[in-house]
Amino acid sequence: MPGKVQDIKISIDRGGTFCDALIQIKGKEDIIFKILSEDPQNYPDAPTEAIRRALEIVEGKPIPPGEKLDGSRIELCRIGTTVATNALLEKKGERFVLLTTKGMKDICEIGNQSRPELFNLKIKKPEVLFTKVVELNERVTIEDYDLNPFPRDWLDLSDDPDLIRTASGEIVRILKKLDTEETRHVLRQLRAEGFNSVAVCFMHSHIFPDHEKHVISIAKEEGFEFTSASSAISPHIKILRRATSVCSEAYLYPIIRRYVDSFQAGFKALPQKVEFMCSDGGLRPAQKFSGNEALLSGPAGGVVGIARSCYDRLEGTAIIGFDMGGTSTDISRHDGEYEHLMETTIAGRTIAAPMLSIQTVAAGGGSILFARNGLFVVGPESAGAHPGPACYRKGGPLTITDANLFLGRLVLSSFPASFGPNTNEPLDDKIVVQKFEQLTAEINSQSGQNLSPEEVALGFIKVANESMSRPIRNATEARGFVPDKHNLVSFGGAGGQHACSIANNLGIKKVLIHKYSSILSAYGISLAEIQSEASAPYAGEFSTEAFLEIEDKINVLTSQVRARLLSQGVDSSSIKFETSLSMRYKGSDTNMSIKQPSDNDYGKAFIATHFREFAFSLSRSIFVDAIAVRGIGGSDSGAEMCSPFTELDIIQEDALEAPILARQRVYVDGFWQDVPVYKLSTLPKGSNVPGPSLIIDQTQTIFIEPQFKAILTSDHVIINRVQDGVSRKSIGLEIINPVQLSVFGHRFMSIAEQMGNTLQRISISTSIKERLDFSCAIFSPDGSLVANAPHIPIHLGSMQFAIQYQHKLWEGNLKDGDVLLTNHPECGGTHLPDLTVITPVFFQNELVFYVASRGHHTDIGGKGITSMVPDSKELWEEGVNIKSLKIVSGGTFMGDDIRVAFNAAADFPGCSATRRIEDNLSDLKAQISANQRGILLLNNLCSEFSLPVVHKYMNAIQANAQVAIENYLRETAFKHPKPLTAIDYYDDGTPVKLKITIDAKTGTAVFDFTGTGLQTLGNMNSPISITHSAVIYALRCLINLEIPLNQGCLNPITIIVPKGCILNPTSSVAVCGSTIASQRITDTIFRAFGACAASQGCANSFGWGMGGKDAVTGEVTKGWNYGEAIGGGSGAGPGWHGAHAVNVHATNTRNTDPEVIEKRTAVLVRQYAIRRGSGGRGRWNGGDGTIREIEARERLRFSILSERRVFHPYGMEGGEPGEVGKNVVWKRNEEGVLEEMSLGGKAVVTLDAGEIIQINTPGGGGWGIPEEDKQ
Repeated sequence: MPGKVQDIKISIDRGGTFCDALIQIKGKEDIIFKILSEDPQNYPDAPTEAIRRALEIVEGKPIPPGEKLDGSRIELCRIGTTVATNALLEKKGERFVLLTTKGMKDICEIGNQSRPELFNLKIKKPEVLFTKVVELNERVTIEDYDLNPFPRDWLDLSDDPDLIRTASGEIVRILKKLDTEETRHVLRQLRAEGFNSVAVCFMHSHIFPDHEKHVISIAKEEGFEFTSASSAISPHIKILRRATSVCSEAYLYPIIRRYVDSFQAGFKALPQKVEFMCSDGGLRPAQKFSGNEALLSGPAGGVVGIARSCYDRLEGTAIIGFDMGGTSTDISRHDGEYEHLMETTIAGRTIAAPMLSIQTVAAGGGSILFARNGLFVVGPESAGAHPGPACYRKGGPLTITDANLFLGRLVLSSFPASFGPNTNEPLDDKIVVQKFEQLTAEINSQSGQNLSPEEVALGFIKVANESMSRPIRNATEARGFVPDKHNLVSFGGAGGQHACSIANNLGIKKVLIHKYSSILSAYGISLAEIQSEASAPYAGEFSTEAFLEIEDKINVLTSQVRARLLSQGVDSSSIKFETSLSMRYKGSDTNMSIKQPSDNDYGKAFIATHFREFAFSLSRSIFVDAIAVRGIGGSDSGAEMCSPFTELDIIQEDALEAPILARQRVYVDGFWQDVPVYKLSTLPKGSNVPGPSLIIDQTQTIFIEPQFKAILTSDHVIINRVQDGVSRKSIGLEIINPVQLSVFGHRFMSIAEQMGNTLQRISISTSIKERLDFSCAIFSPDGSLVANAPHIPIHLGSMQFAIQYQHKLWEGNLKDGDVLLTNHPECGGTHLPDLTVITPVFFQNELVFYVASRGHHTDIGGKGITSMVPDSKELWEEGVNIKSLKIVSGGTFMGDDIRVAFNAAADFPGCSATRRIEDNLSDLKAQISANQRGILLLNNLCSEFSLPVVHKYMNAIQANAQVAIENYLRETAFKHPKPLTAIDYYDDGTPVKLKITIDAKTGTAVFDFTGTGLQTLGNMNSPISITHSAVIYALRCLINLEIPLNQGCLNPITIIVPKGCILNPTSSVAVCGSTIASQRITDTIFRAFGACAASQGCANSFGWGMGGKDAVTGEVTKGWNYGEAIGGGSGAGPGWHGAHAVNVHATNTRNTDPEVIEKRTAVLVRQYAIRRGSGGRGRWNGGDGTIREIEARERLRFSILSERRVFHPYGMEGGEPGEVGKNVVWKRNEEGVLEEMSLGGKAVVTLDAGEIIQINTPGGGGWGIPEEDKQ
């Protein structure tokens, strides 16, 4: 009996809410449908169920659920799956053990030490994926270092067997060889404990993988089924991201293998080919599919879909992909080349693996609608597939989908009767009406308005559209692209209802919707190709000579990739190769992947790409860190699409009137209208569909808004904006509309965020670009805070002091094109390293706003090795201090004046000028550019809405924040009618005393710090602005709701701080420790409110370096410095444990990876660990501190500026205090023996090679009596 003709191709995308299927049969029309991704009552696996239903349709006979499928007629089965993502999110991965270098076992748990939610006292860091971690006593390090002012251009390897030149060209030193017997013993013990999977990640294994490879070989000998080495998973610098990546691979790979095996076991005859979509946009045969490459499986299909179906190479306009599903929205971009990222954050974990650039936003059709303090809030919480939106008949909440249904933007009859508990009922529009009436009553009660349910539903859609537009702006502009220079490609089940509004918000004039837009990820999967990538580390300066060596490595990698593709059945004639180099400027940590240019001049291409993305170029050497080759081939999905815009030009001349299917009432422009409904499948090519109207097909609804018009081509609905959006200048000034208030809140915050994106993108220093120690904000014409992007908390309330000082100083004397610089504590500064750049914003020759950016500069001169000077007593010792300096005058950059100001720091005894003036100037220019971005956007806002409207809503947003604070204070006064009091102490015994008196009637409060100790002859003095920052930060944490961060938060607050005390010092005292000191203020506020136990109360400012001006001889030598803030334990609270090794309260900077530290500076990171047991015991335990242990590899100066070395972080409600911090060194005595010595909290020490410094940070306090103590 002859076999069946293999003529069916099935492509499936299992998303978060729906599973989409595309069935293609030669000579027949395509079949598409959707089913729920999760429906455990009816089927266990959505892709298998989709194939069962597809075969039923094609073969015309029922196939009972659960019966093994006959796939012999299926030529090709391709799947995008969320199995890996779900396992990561639901913590259902494989049990495995991580082996790592001695001293590094806590690297994954510490992470980058920042907290994910800035204002959440219950800090929730991602949990580690491994079941157990074991350290092995092996160690290598980089022999030379990047910042060496006297680089060793050559090293003789012949006399030292421990020096090895790696394949990358770098020289490493083996400090401790791997002990084979110890390793075998450890692995045998782990097998005896039941482990079957092992991951390995050693320091510097990206360039020296030998130790990892040896461990893997022993593990296989000892019977481990699954083994993963970080050097194979991600051969790139940074042990944290390699460790995270190898852990996710070890965690997910066995799950993926079991899923693939289970899926294939569902067939009695397998399809000819089963392939899975990968995160990089390529396909893998089922037997080759692994863990990390499955994480963005479905969304990657969407990117391929827009690229292959909607990017018109002849027309050439780049496209933005807008994939709005039920749970979330994915944003992507394509300009003819796929954009790959080497690291992507998923579920809070940064995974280093090639993935398409996709930004996911927690906003979709299922986003839940809330009314909070008179504002409209959409998400981020989602109703998901279960229970789903209210209309799904499963008791779900109101969502965006319900708002569209309520307003007539969905056609009820186009949905199948597949809802309710038994999946046999239609959508429920009656419950939606009922719930919107209830929500409207709630909103009118909050706002004092008289809105209709229709106005409320439309308001939520407007707010949702604005909240989705924000990340699109940010994602494109962060790469140096302008949104309105793109076409928008809308897809996903919910995208068509919002595409016109999103385009309007972004200034985009053209929207493309493919005929398969509601299943475009599945369609993209059908068009994808098999891909493979190989990469290798490389360390060297790029030059013509070096490229000869690079080419040899490219050829080796190309051969590897070709062999892999051929082994997967790819026709050799179809293979194409893409080569890229990971390049950076010398001294920079910012790598860029540069694809092979036509002239092979990667250096020129790097400079051009760097300038486009970062708006500057440097006169520095360019280095190559890695080489990658990607091979693509094997697709037989047909030729590239025809040009949709060429076709459009032809058919536009003879546009047809579209046949109307029906009419439906839709709420448009403030009233109900009967709008035409068109059925997509019946519309002939060339049909002209003006808005407002609805276009439906079996899986989606497209809403054409009034100012748009759609034309149908063979495969697309092309929607053109035929007129500008409805003028918003007509917004009334009489009342505050809560919808517009919510929209303006998003717009102001978006501007501040885009300023931050610009600053991070253009800056050069590690402090700003990598550690993110900066903030950007918008201020009113009188200098009060309007919007502050949530960057660094210590800047929240303090920056407006700087703006108000400059406003009064320069009032009437500033003009368009002027820019000011200040950092003096008497003028609104925090401490001197935080340089604030302020720019007035003029609109129609009137000063209408200020914008400002504040960034931490690591070196500003002074007597210290870094800008955080442990032993400073007076302000002049801490570096450059500027009350006010015009650094741009009428558009002219005053570089010489800035240099004079910075060099003046060296005029004082024992002080140096900055060692990095060029970096200072570059970062100042970046801050100026960030402000300029804010000016452009604010001017656009004023042009769009009119200045009176913008100012009215500016004031209203401040008033809204004020109301939220007043309501909170009234609630607190009811619970605590008597004044709240607290006292805490700095390590020198200086008290911080606080009394909070709340007026329950007015919702106001007095924060009185009378009784706080005098200013000190030290550097813990805090400018008055610091206290305001601490108050606004604490109140935002206590409210624990999304509210605008602006002056309104402080309007109900009176702050009393006596002049001359440590919180309001005179102008000449040292203040560089003020950001550390602010932790004590914050803890004292939380103690008064009884909110949580004390956190570590410090930022542990730690640094080292060499060079500068000799204090005795005055001689200036070449040098460098490095600085960081080290996290500790956070305080426990009612219902939660404190977090370990995290930055708390006033700061939230990231750490620097140990491998980067060793590559850049002359030290060895001996230990980076959690200080176990240092958190206070309690019903809820305080978080543990951190251990950072550093060994000098040559003579260096170290400094530590820290607190909580004397007074313990207190516990609350019977909880025990956390351990104090401890700083120690091991220095050699006269006999050459290392002796341990305490440093105290604030110290400068010189260490010779081999000597060690260890920083032990404090733990957090516990909350409540420990359970065991109650017994």
